Amino acid sequence: MLYDKQKRLLLAGPCSLESKETCQAVADQLQAIAETHREWQIVFKGSFDKANRTSIHSPRGTGLAKGLELLAWVKETYGFSVVTDLHETTQAKPVGEVCDVLQIPAFLCRQTDLLVAAAETGRVVNVKKGQFLSPGDMKHVVTKLEEAKAAEIWLTERGTSFGYNNLVVDMRSFPIMAALGHPVIFDATHSVQLPGGGDGRSAGQREFALPLARAALAAGAHGLFVETHPDPDHALSDGPNMVPVSELGQWLSRAGGM
Repeated sequence: MLYDKQKRLLLAGPCSLESKETCQAVADQLQAIAETHREWQIVFKGSFDKANRTSIHSPRGTGLAKGLELLAWVKETYGFSVVTDLHETTQAKPVGEVCDVLQIPAFLCRQTDLLVAAAETGRVVNVKKGQFLSPGDMKHVVTKLEEAKAAEIWLTERGTSFGYNNLVVDMRSFPIMAALGHPVIFDATHSVQLPGGGDGRSAGQREFALPLARAALAAGAHGLFVETHPDPDHALSDGPNMVPVSELGQWLSRAGGM
């Protein structure tokens, strides 16, 4: 089992992997955080393809081959476990050869073939709850993964659609999903997204990520998912939501340890 019950999970890294320089800047800071915040179990995250960008003209990322190369480099250089999201069943095998955790995006959380393909890799499967689902509905996702013999299952809350261009977080989600018998993580940065609210791109309110993270941990979340970047305002994607990596250590201290 990858999850250490004696610690809180922290899935952290840039939204898009972008480049080796970006990955290195983030991983350097995460390494320092790991030495001073030993209550957190850090998993480095980054996406090789942002397949659901608002605009067709938005940058998609490094692509599969380059992205896995970067994740393998982080894993070897820093010793972190690594996680990335996949969008197609054909990506499961190559991603599973590198990554310790395969992440199912929220919009794809009910895609049976994708869930099964991820489970069959023998890696941890982290599923983001769809913005359109209740926390109770995740029992069906869990059943699919359990019947596909997933080695380990994590569930992530990332907000629920609330009218147009807005999300809300139902704090009841954490005990409800935890009752399914698997760790529950709070996606603090995607939950403050304003989807499509930036005239062709997603806007966000990163100032609310911290209070929501504190509330989620108090409500029983087993960990946090936090996108972070050396210069969020100039990131390729999700900049308005991300926490500056230079501030992440203090941010985690304020969010709360064990």
